Amino acid sequence: MDYLPLIIIAVLFIGTSYLFGIRPMRQREKQHDKMVLDLEIGDTVLTAGGMYGKVSAIYEDAVIIEVESGAKIRMTKGGIVKREGEYLDAGQ
Repeated sequence: MDYLPLIIIAVLFIGTSYLFGIRPMRQREKQHDKMVLDLEIGDTVLTAGGMYGKVSAIYEDAVIIEVESGAKIRMTKGGIVKREGEYLDAGQ
């Protein structure tokens, strides 16, 4: 019985960590995955490197982005932060 308060505190700590840490992170990951799946050729996107470009081709695991200078860049879909016109969550 001496361990009951310790167990309660541990459970509360784990629950709080899940609610404020893990759960929001998973929601952001789901939003990003949906955004990447909804990409279409011609969409203007922002990359993790800070470059804007238009999607010119989409592959299973990568996309080709054409930047303003005309250069084409092949990058993984995870490197796309957002599509133009979409709100970027401050938590990302």
